[in-house]
Amino acid sequence: MNDDAPTNREARQEFLTARQLAAVLQISASTVLRLAREGRIPVVRLTPHLLRFHLPSVREALDGTKTARASRRPEPATDELQLSFDDLM
Repeated sequence: MNDDAPTNREARQEFLTARQLAAVLQISASTVLRLAREGRIPVVRLTPHLLRFHLPSVREALDGTKTARASRRPEPATDELQLSFDDLM
């Protein structure tokens, strides 16, 4: 067998449920679902009710290095980059 080939576990990308992602981000699962519904984080829909999230892609979207979709909100001013309670509700 080729020792340089990645194992099945290494080659497979990990996708998280809304509850698992919420635990990693320390927010509620309902907030994760709302962010996905608004297009602020990327989501993979396996069925209409079965959603999965790719953690590196979600982190990129939240960091602002890439946009998951076109933003509905205008770009915040530089002094408004901190999350507020309105962002979480």
